[in-house]
Amino acid sequence: MDLASSNAQDRRILLYVLMINLAQTALGMGVGVWASSTALIGAALDNLADASVYGVGIYAVGRSVRAKVAAARLSGWLLIGLSILLVGEVIRRFMGSEAPIGLAMMAMAAVNAAINVLCLRLIRRHRGEDVNFKASAIFTSNDSIVNMAILASGILVLWLGSNMPDLILGIVAALFAANGGREILEHARKASRATSTPSAERNSQDSE
Repeated sequence: MDLASSNAQDRRILLYVLMINLAQTALGMGVGVWASSTALIGAALDNLADASVYGVGIYAVGRSVRAKVAAARLSGWLLIGLSILLVGEVIRRFMGSEAPIGLAMMAMAAVNAAINVLCLRLIRRHRGEDVNFKASAIFTSNDSIVNMAILASGILVLWLGSNMPDLILGIVAALFAANGGREILEHARKASRATSTPSAERNSQDSE
């Protein structure tokens, strides 16, 4: 395999997905604020975390496994941190907020779902075991699940005329984000262990 060519292709894939997620973040945040939807704001924050992962992934492509593991760990902790911020936003809105615009939630969820399908198709062009591509796939898959829940929440908001479905989904989005961060940290831990084991074996053989 032409390693230089492979690295260039990996960077190109991650760059495409990075630009898509930055645009998705701006659109989702704008619609979320306008529609007073915690769930949409949470999804936008998740997209921002995705964009950060792809940016770090671009940096890590072609570098040492140690650099890739460090980049993946940064991504995992970033996602966990954003999930904590989202919980704080849900609590703030729970203290008093009007019901969000259900139709806007449903429309944005449909747009996000289509974008996530495109991102997953791009990411899956990479067939290797790279920890940063695994992190990217986890992030995008979590987005798809959350967007389906936002669609259902929008229907409930229209039906009940209450902000409770939106707030509950905000908590769910935060849990998905935190779990995605945990999975990424776990992949990073396994990758780090896999690289340290051969080194330990070589050192043991050298000492003999």
